[in-house]
Amino acid sequence: MKKLALVVIAFVLVAGVAFAKDYEVSKKAGDFQVVVKIDKNPPVVGDNKVDIEIKDSAGKAVTDAKVKIDYGMSAMPGMPAMDYKTDAELKGGAYKAVMNLSMSGPWNIVVKITKGGKTSSMKFTVDAK
Repeated sequence: MKKLALVVIAFVLVAGVAFAKDYEVSKKAGDFQVVVKIDKNPPVVGDNKVDIEIKDSAGKAVTDAKVKIDYGMSAMPGMPAMDYKTDAELKGGAYKAVMNLSMSGPWNIVVKITKGGKTSSMKFTVDAK
């Protein structure tokens, strides 16, 4: 009976991790509504896949913008600030990129959207584990 209980508990824990929801942030960036999804919740040290969906003020998907992600960690005692950049590419209606977070802790993320010569930004912070 104890073995069955342990198997059931293990299954529930594994299923919970396997079906965990992506990390998601939804904010305005200028005239755009932006939804950013990171494939791990919480984001982890190493590669994290990022999907960015952008809609204009009419709710129509924006597929002709240039999207960049700037991400970094503030300086800490004995460690300089870290700053990284990556371009997001349009694939299947969403912009996709990979962020490589080099250590655990708070990361500042800025999604920059350039369309028609105008750049709009969306800022948020994640705590990598």
